[in-house]
Amino acid sequence: MAGCMKMTNGFTSISAKLRVFMVLLIYLPQTSGHQDTGNKHPVTDLQDGEEYVLSGSNRFCYKNSVFPTWRQTWTRIQVKVWSSNVFKVEIVAGVEELQELDRFSVWGWFQSLLRERHNETTININLFSKETCFKVDPADKTKYTVKPFRKFDIYLFLVFLAGASLFVFAGSLSRSQVFFYSAGMSTGMIASLIILFFILARFLPKKSPFYVLIVGGWSFSLYAIQLVFRNLGVILREHWNVALGYVTVVGFITFAVCYRYGPLVDAKSINILSWTLQLFGLLLIYFGIQIQQVAFAIIVAALFSKHLEYPVCLTVAAWRKIKGYVRWKPEPRRLLTEEEFIKQGEEETLRALEELRKHCNSPEFSPWKAVSRLQSPKRFADFIEGSPHLMSNEVSVHVHEYGFGGSFFEDEFFDTDDEEDEMKPMMIPE
Repeated sequence: MAGCMKMTNGFTSISAKLRVFMVLLIYLPQTSGHQDTGNKHPVTDLQDGEEYVLSGSNRFCYKNSVFPTWRQTWTRIQVKVWSSNVFKVEIVAGVEELQELDRFSVWGWFQSLLRERHNETTININLFSKETCFKVDPADKTKYTVKPFRKFDIYLFLVFLAGASLFVFAGSLSRSQVFFYSAGMSTGMIASLIILFFILARFLPKKSPFYVLIVGGWSFSLYAIQLVFRNLGVILREHWNVALGYVTVVGFITFAVCYRYGPLVDAKSINILSWTLQLFGLLLIYFGIQIQQVAFAIIVAALFSKHLEYPVCLTVAAWRKIKGYVRWKPEPRRLLTEEEFIKQGEEETLRALEELRKHCNSPEFSPWKAVSRLQSPKRFADFIEGSPHLMSNEVSVHVHEYGFGGSFFEDEFFDTDDEEDEMKPMMIPE
């Protein structure tokens, strides 16, 4: 028991010493070595569109003097550096941090070992950053070129468009079998190493030291994915057969796994997938817009529109129904044909005569006063009882006068011809 206590105390003291030693190495910079802090290196201020051809270790700063507006939503500021030989690039926030790179420290030396060497790289500068500085450290005296520029980034716009589409169609995509298989195969091909380490972790016993290896494997997998995407063009151009074999094998395995478990059927699982797709779509919208205020405004509007979908649909349906009954502008009246005019005249005449009979039979009507003013009281009494208001001889006279072929029709016809003859210009003899 005493020996165990001594071993524990010794292990604790050694751990404490190691922690203190690491803190001293990391946070205490040592000035002995490379450069004197009093000697400041010249800094080159970069201008948009200009090319700078230099050699050796140099320092650059890009000052953003243009305040970003909503028109620069998909505008990106980039600085491209390329050379025939490899070089390293260290990026800092300002001139003071750039001068701090000349001071030697163990942590900085360790970071320089992990930093990759390139022969071509692109530095993305934040629109809201007033100043961004970086140091180019080539392997030899080979010349390299530095060129800053602003451009409309089509990839940012495509990321935003993909996020908006994913947010809008998340419900239908979560129920689609094509999306289920394609998303499963894509995830398997991109994150195959992470899935492999996750499967291995399920078979390891609890409290096993191999979990440290699993965590390191996940970190290595993420680094490998980032490295593959960074060099995707070179891989497809020089090692296309290996890439094709990897896509074929891993795609078949992931398709078999997806086919084994099948698409989602449970309503709760479908809802969870739909919410996940919507959240991922909002993240793509955020990362696809340079200006954060615009991104947050679009995200809030998307959330409100999603929750107000049913009230808006009901409002639109009600408006379409009401629109048919509400006349905002008077429509032009349609003219009646001759047949419609005759028919309407007959119907209105019969209805007016029936209303007249009802009025004459009502208590408000005074028959003696009406009889005293009429020339034929008997005919008026027969009309009230239901007899026609015109006699047979009166109907025949009306047809003879105003019917087709009557005297009134002939007079109108021949009068029209006379008028047309009078309207013709008179011929003046030469």
